[in-house]
Amino acid sequence: MTGWGAQARRQSGRLEPDVTRRGLLMVAASLAGPAAGLLAPAPAYAGGQLEEPLMDSVRTALSSAIANQAPPEPEFLTTEARIHYLRWLSAMSDRLRRRKPDLDVRREFLQTVWYEARRAGLDVSLVLGLIQVESGFRKFAVSSVGARGYMQVMPFWTRVIGDGDPGKLFHMQTNLRFGCVILRHYMDRERGDLFMALGRYNGSRGRSPYPDAVFGAQRQWLFGEPVKQIPAA
Repeated sequence: MTGWGAQARRQSGRLEPDVTRRGLLMVAASLAGPAAGLLAPAPAYAGGQLEEPLMDSVRTALSSAIANQAPPEPEFLTTEARIHYLRWLSAMSDRLRRRKPDLDVRREFLQTVWYEARRAGLDVSLVLGLIQVESGFRKFAVSSVGARGYMQVMPFWTRVIGDGDPGKLFHMQTNLRFGCVILRHYMDRERGDLFMALGRYNGSRGRSPYPDAVFGAQRQWLFGEPVKQIPAA
């Protein structure tokens, strides 16, 4: 398994809280660009992560990566980095208002997504795009195959690298921590190929509808140019 900072070489739902429609995802219709209107919506049939044997060293590393459940408290090494984060938080809060009307809930969610994505070495816009596709930003979403929460984490992961309690996947930070760590693991398995890693996350490795849906959703969460100074975790 490569380091958590490895770079991806390819980056570019809706029922009540107890159920999510992870079956049919519409892509391309909302993509920006002059050719977007020429593309017919294509269905992506979502699945779930598949349980695979893990080497002891990998299991230990993943278990360690999800162990610390302290609340996310971002720290910044420069004023520039802090200002960039606050501007990002304000912009993302405006975009998320329709899905999460309560300001405090919205800001806590975004802060946690930002923290967990950066902690795992992932693009925050990618994680937000994945959450949009997977759960429609529904905390208690459950798929037809049993995946849970914002990032639709399969319960077997709590047995493989956690304490065995799948109910904790409905806890916001726990779900985001598991989801980001698992996606980072898949990226390492795929040597930084994000297209293949997303397929593995969805249980559809090598097929395009799901990665394309996530990349399309990611565009809605892009924000300016990243600063070079990475805030400390």
